Amino acid sequence: MTRPATHIWRLLKWGRSLARHGALRGIENDPNTPPPVKRLARIARFGTIQPAVPDYAAAFREIGPAAIKLGQSLATRPDLVGDVAVLNLLSLQDDLPPVALDSIRSVIESSFGQPLENLYASFDPQPVGAASIAQVHRAVTTEGRQVAVKVLRPGIREKFARDLETYHWAAAHLEAMGGEAKRLRPRLTIANFERWTNRELDLRREAASASELADAMRAIDGYEVPAIDWDRTNGKVMTVDWVDGIKISKREELIAAGHDLPDLAQRLVLAFLNQAISAGFFHADMHQGNLFVKADGTIVAIDFGIMGRINRQARMWLAEILYGLTTGNYKRVAEIHFEAQYVPSYHNVDEFATALRAVGEPMRGKPVSELSVGQMLDGLFAITRDFDMQTQPHLLLLQKTMVMVEGIATQLNPEINMWDVSAPYVRDWIRDELGPEAAIADRIRTDTETLLRIPELVRRIEDRFPPKGGAPEPPPLPHVELMWDKREREGRGWLGYVFAAAAGAGAVAGALALGWLG
Repeated sequence: MTRPATHIWRLLKWGRSLARHGALRGIENDPNTPPPVKRLARIARFGTIQPAVPDYAAAFREIGPAAIKLGQSLATRPDLVGDVAVLNLLSLQDDLPPVALDSIRSVIESSFGQPLENLYASFDPQPVGAASIAQVHRAVTTEGRQVAVKVLRPGIREKFARDLETYHWAAAHLEAMGGEAKRLRPRLTIANFERWTNRELDLRREAASASELADAMRAIDGYEVPAIDWDRTNGKVMTVDWVDGIKISKREELIAAGHDLPDLAQRLVLAFLNQAISAGFFHADMHQGNLFVKADGTIVAIDFGIMGRINRQARMWLAEILYGLTTGNYKRVAEIHFEAQYVPSYHNVDEFATALRAVGEPMRGKPVSELSVGQMLDGLFAITRDFDMQTQPHLLLLQKTMVMVEGIATQLNPEINMWDVSAPYVRDWIRDELGPEAAIADRIRTDTETLLRIPELVRRIEDRFPPKGGAPEPPPLPHVELMWDKREREGRGWLGYVFAAAAGAGAVAGALALGWLG
């Protein structure tokens, strides 16, 4: 078990890197930061020269791979790190110097137990991308299939495990200080971060996520997920179909290729809404480097290490919240927050509705081209403290993805508005899911499931209370007192009393010793 001194040393070392990039200034100046954390920050920055403008992304890159992933996770937490830090962290690019081919070959051959040449007819020694967890090489399988091969960096799992242990230790101590630190739930943030990274550190999980998303999006035209080569995929290596296309960030190349950019932007937004609202399973890393456009206009997504999942009830609440904000029905939006227990019940629904109106009305009064989902969500975060709203991790990941999608869509088509594209889709989904037909269908499904469970329930009752049968039940037997019980009751069980007295004396002596030692 790692000693506290080791955790503190790591934190000071990381804090030194943060200080050199000015990333501790916000922590020290925030009135909600616990005093012990401020003291640790002052020690870490002692003697450093800080830049005028903090560069959080550079600091996390300097600390290492786990910090890069943590920085990307914190980009979903404007309530925890602030809007300025979030904007900077959203630019955090996950790229590092590549690992040598010999090391990559060793990982592939040891994980499959056979030479690389048995799997791939050709394997490009130069990676097409090198990130903090893995790097990607282009290859051709022995059957002649063009593929991309993603390989974990050697020793990356052990490094992440070590750093995560310190993250958990720090978050637990921070939350134990109470106040604002407890409301923001840093332990939950690190727990979610660990789940995300564990999925990324097992490439079988990423492959399964890609396969699941492909099934969910099969009926959506113009959106594609590369197929998995399961015979060449394991925990450390993932092989997928190669994607020939233009990165969605290269606007001029898309125009030169004859693509309809407004159409691309609208299809991207609808694809995301389909994933998040209809399927409840969405690609949560939809930055520009993970989206391509094929010659026929199909949008292709890659890199499924970070995925979001929302259950049906939460999706229904989310759809009503989004639709209520677009139509100005703040009272219903407030009621949903209370129904979902996002806001504690001791607050007033009408007061919360008024706070929502203060966020929504200024934006509804602006021209369509100036409206922004990101601005609206930032405004919602601003009122969470006043109403003691605890963090909802699934919604934070969704918010981050929505902002990413809006940014890409706006780059493709500056005139697009997320509300205009989203509102009809959300309205139709609400009608289908919450309308009379849906209510009747839900009741039929629920009642049918209940009826089907009755035989199993009867079997469980019979197991708990088996029917009487076989040999006749024996009659009740009279109580007979045993002789050693009688001797003890009459005071002749002296040996037991001696042991009891000795045990009592030992307990008293132990208590006195502990008190003296304390």
